[in-house]
Amino acid sequence: MKIEFYVRYGTRFGEQIFLSGNSHLLGAGEDETALKMEFLNHEFWHASIEVDPKLIPELNYHYILLTEQGERIHEGERDRQIQLDTGKELLTVIDTWNHAGQYENAFYTAPFNEVYFRQKRSRPKKHKHRTYSFRVKAPLLQDGEGLCISGNTPGLGNWEKSDVVTMERQGEWWVVSLDLSEATFPVAYKYAVTDQKTNTILRFEEGDNRLIEFGSHDNSATILHDGFVRLPNNTWKAAGVAIPVFSLRTDDGFGVGEFSDIEALADWAAGTGIRLIQLLPVNDTSARLTWEDSYPYAAISAFALHPIYINLDKVAGKKYHHLVKALNKKKKQLNALPELDYEKVMQFKMQMLREIYAEVQGEFMKEDEFNSFFKENAHWLTPYAVFSYQRDKNGTAEFGKWKSMQVYDAVEAERMASGKTKTGAEIRFYYFVQYHLHLQLKGAVEYAHKKGIALKGDLPIGIYRHSVDAWTEPELYHMDWQAGAPPDDFAVKGQNWGFPTYNWEKMQEDHFEWWKRRFRQMSSYFDAFRIDHILGFFRIWSIPLDAVEGILGRFVPAIPVNVSELGERGIWFEHDRFCKPFITDAIITERFGEHAGFVRTNFLEANREGRYDLKEAFNTQQKISEAFEHHPEGSAIRDGLFDLVSNVIFLPVPGNAEALHFRISMEHTSSFQHFDEATQQKLKELYIDYFYHRQDEFWKEEALKKLPSLKRATRMLICGEDLGMVPHCVPEVMQNLGILSLEIQRMPKNPKTEFFLPATAPYLSVITPSTHDMSTIRGWWEESRERTQRFYNQVLETSGTAPYFCESWINRAIILQHLYSPAMWSIFQLQDLLGMNDELRREDPREERINQPADPKHYWRYRMHISLEQLQKEKAFNNELKEYITHSGR
Repeated sequence: MKIEFYVRYGTRFGEQIFLSGNSHLLGAGEDETALKMEFLNHEFWHASIEVDPKLIPELNYHYILLTEQGERIHEGERDRQIQLDTGKELLTVIDTWNHAGQYENAFYTAPFNEVYFRQKRSRPKKHKHRTYSFRVKAPLLQDGEGLCISGNTPGLGNWEKSDVVTMERQGEWWVVSLDLSEATFPVAYKYAVTDQKTNTILRFEEGDNRLIEFGSHDNSATILHDGFVRLPNNTWKAAGVAIPVFSLRTDDGFGVGEFSDIEALADWAAGTGIRLIQLLPVNDTSARLTWEDSYPYAAISAFALHPIYINLDKVAGKKYHHLVKALNKKKKQLNALPELDYEKVMQFKMQMLREIYAEVQGEFMKEDEFNSFFKENAHWLTPYAVFSYQRDKNGTAEFGKWKSMQVYDAVEAERMASGKTKTGAEIRFYYFVQYHLHLQLKGAVEYAHKKGIALKGDLPIGIYRHSVDAWTEPELYHMDWQAGAPPDDFAVKGQNWGFPTYNWEKMQEDHFEWWKRRFRQMSSYFDAFRIDHILGFFRIWSIPLDAVEGILGRFVPAIPVNVSELGERGIWFEHDRFCKPFITDAIITERFGEHAGFVRTNFLEANREGRYDLKEAFNTQQKISEAFEHHPEGSAIRDGLFDLVSNVIFLPVPGNAEALHFRISMEHTSSFQHFDEATQQKLKELYIDYFYHRQDEFWKEEALKKLPSLKRATRMLICGEDLGMVPHCVPEVMQNLGILSLEIQRMPKNPKTEFFLPATAPYLSVITPSTHDMSTIRGWWEESRERTQRFYNQVLETSGTAPYFCESWINRAIILQHLYSPAMWSIFQLQDLLGMNDELRREDPREERINQPADPKHYWRYRMHISLEQLQKEKAFNNELKEYITHSGR
């Protein structure tokens, strides 16, 4: 059989189209060996192959654009399939390029396929001899609606509304096969929406008629993939609620939210019209076995679930209920606490899990469901279980300090886990815990789906330094760097997350298999996910290991400033003046005041330039931090010394004396302020070029090496947290890939505006008034009187003096602004929704905040102050919220 492929795409000079598919003729799925197509005319590209239908009964394929810059851009379509056992000698395939950023593609992701859009299939109209097969997508048809095709030939009904040629839904496509052998070409046609009960046309698609220029030859057939029906496809909107699992409160809880509590949250959400639940990461963070493990973004495994979310009653069942019953008193005490006592909850849960495990031992491993779970997850489960055993045995997750297995050995790990020894039994305890966590989360997800609720997870940008992932595959990470974020309004010294950064070059060698495994595991539970700090896929803020504060980081990768550029701009470069801490008597006195003499004597030494250097024992932030570790009363001096270390203009590149990177916020350093005005102006110009111009295309290329491949690896809906110092290329890349952006009213992306207006949000976006990293609406209202007043007058368009406290009507007005936004998703922290009601909201808004990004030692312990059971009984509030959501079209 000969197959002629034609794809509609108007390329620019220098661009090329390739055809990739499951045949070796199409590169067997590999981008590098895909079939190069030929430019036919301004509208079409063409390729031709000959195949044996007996060897390849079904062909799966898609198109790839190679840009002039060498970027490979996959189309958004991943479901092109054609059956080759037709008995025809020639098959002509006419395709429409599917731009990945089209709105419609979002509706073929998991939330819509698995939860929202479950339409009945119509029966196909049968024809004896078929010469044309029409295929089109229509994501937003209502219940009871279908598609038909109509055109200017008898086989298409001659445009008669009474002669409807109905189409059948097959997977994502609406399909009909017709005999048009008697038609006069060209043939004009359109798709139309029908009422499936009456079989009548409700409305035709918009735009010009579609055309078939030429007819098929004898013993041939034509397939037309016509893309999407031309109907408004930016009208679907929904509301969601965001809350960490640990923050959920139920009447019968154990002092912490559990996976099973998601079911009660889904009941409440369904009753109010909310259609999505957004959670923080739920992975195991048990590294130190203290409250410090409460930080959900420092998981010891990118795959394992956190034992704190397990429901002991469900694990015990009726058979072992007596064991759990013994903890009832302690359970009630913990559940009565206003906040999570992380250590106590973990202590009692792990103790009880071990008691139950001692009773069941190997019984659970005989279950078919466990064997299926183990088969799918053994690649991470065995290393995780051995890691957890070693952590317990050695008293630390820092595998470099273990007495054995400091370097991961897969063969030894298998031996330890499978043996009929005490060691094997202890390791398999973690199989037992993870299996039950899987069952409970999976059960909660299935329950939510039945209620019409999708779940959105959170994908941390980094991995924990002392994790299973770093232990088993250290080559995938740069362990000599720390990831973080540059300074912003929430953390003026930047953020240092402590995570190693990714070795993207190494990850690319196997086409990002680690990420694909991660996505597969996430998709077992989540329909959508938020990429934490998506900017990290363009460039990551990388901090040296000897630094404590994020302010000493730089973007990696980045094009550095060359020393020669300084000379070209008339800047006299002296290495020590620009690259070493600039410390003078005046700076010491200004920064340390009455302690200036003490600092000079103990931490500094004079140099030849008449300035000072930090002594060897204190010349990095890490050394200073260690020196003051047991002297908290000296924190003011410690922080001052941190400032001296960071008082530089450039961060030199080790091993390259000519390459320099600007220190972020250079203009705020006293080193900068001590230059003359002319030098300051020249440095500013170069600084702006470095951060805002020279990197943009470079960072775009970096993102396009990763994000398209990763997006194609999952059916989950992807949302990006694109906050902070956003390069110009980020919105373009996200829009072209169909990745939803995050829009926050108090964090406008336009630097010329103080507040983002919800009414201007792009359709493919998530809009929210606050996130877990911020104060709630009510907390924010009290942070700055001047800003609140401007918001009150300008955004709420209310005259007079703003109330000192955020009254419920103000909170409600902000919520309504977001609900009526054109964004696909309006997602709210539960605290912000409760803020609309004087009786239900917490008295002190400061107690509602989940995280303080500027505090690396923050204890994540926020809990709802009312139970989910009580919330479900608040009929007046729930009906009010439902009315707002319904009237806003969500």
